[in-house]
Amino acid sequence: MTAPAVPPGGEGQSVRGVRGVRGVRGRRGIRGVPGGEFPGGARLFRLDPAVAHLNHGSFGAVPVPVAEAQRRLAEEAMADPDAFFLGVPDRLAAARGRVAAHLGADPEGIAFVTNATEAANLALDALRLDADGEVLVTDHGYGTVVAAAARRARTVTVALDPGLPDEDAVCEAVLAALTPRTRVVLIDQISSPTARPLATPRLLAALRERGITTVVDGAHAPGMLAEPLAGAPDFWFGNLHKWAYAPAGSAVLAVAPAHRDRVAAPVPSWEDDRGFPRAVEFRATVDYTGWLAAPEGLDLVAGLGADRVRAHNAELVRYGAELLDEIPGVTPLPYGEGLAMRSLRLPSGLARTQPEAVALREEIAARLGCRVLVWNWPGGGGIRISGQIYNRPEEYERLTAGLRDLLARG
Repeated sequence: MTAPAVPPGGEGQSVRGVRGVRGVRGRRGIRGVPGGEFPGGARLFRLDPAVAHLNHGSFGAVPVPVAEAQRRLAEEAMADPDAFFLGVPDRLAAARGRVAAHLGADPEGIAFVTNATEAANLALDALRLDADGEVLVTDHGYGTVVAAAARRARTVTVALDPGLPDEDAVCEAVLAALTPRTRVVLIDQISSPTARPLATPRLLAALRERGITTVVDGAHAPGMLAEPLAGAPDFWFGNLHKWAYAPAGSAVLAVAPAHRDRVAAPVPSWEDDRGFPRAVEFRATVDYTGWLAAPEGLDLVAGLGADRVRAHNAELVRYGAELLDEIPGVTPLPYGEGLAMRSLRLPSGLARTQPEAVALREEIAARLGCRVLVWNWPGGGGIRISGQIYNRPEEYERLTAGLRDLLARG
């Protein structure tokens, strides 16, 4: 099986295991309505109240305080460009230090980048794979990240049934696909379409024992996981614009010490002589305001209570998934405890291709006023929902009622 083309974006505990979801048939199986809105959560965002925004995992949403911080930085740059741009390298280092503190990372071991796809390209370029080497990917991988590997080396795709029951099954499937030519495993920490934890610490340790370099796509980890760098991969990258509340175009690449001197800047930089991470971050006269404002997002999560935010989001999306599971033919996938995303398989034959998935996604948006991710898969795809502090239980009830009717009409 080749990796399906995952549409763009579709995108307090570390995930150390995967627990299977029991099917829920009938209201008696639902554990109860979550305890209401997150106090003040919706007021922190400028989202259209007429739309049920149940797809935070794709593009995120910028809270008002973070947007205001970015606006002030833009005004500062316009007021005195010389002072602003001459001070950018040191200010980026300070912002990076604040982000690193939240992620539990070495501030000299991470660099700001624009998104996970750019980070994947930088990581794979640094590895300089030989002609005989192979990169192992999975069929849950994000399309552009998998494409980055395919441009640089022979890729081998391991097919992971979305319904694999637990962490052990995922680990065994990946290890069984290794060959003597496998040099790198490029794998999602939390898969984008199926919302499955894949790059668990156990799997990373097993790969390390076999001498395999690990590149982890942690696009959804910052802000959602308390320990996003658990398992110490060789390369890890994560978006800050999703669960960490940063402006769009904000992400980080983390690199283990042994590889840092091989990470080259995407373009020649006036900071090249400083090496990683400064050489990667400084790109002359571009807009740095998103990166400089990024720490404000993580500070906001911490100020609201990171564990409280995670628990609220996970409980909301649990409720939404149990409601959707009541629709005939809809089946929940195994999930990671504490995650703010859940995926469910749609009735067989729906969303088999990307055009079919896009068409259903847009029909749900137009008819139901709900934003979700619909992902394609051979034989039939699925739906992914997210939970965030601006969401309310009745939005998932609205989606469930509308989707039930839509699917019944065929």
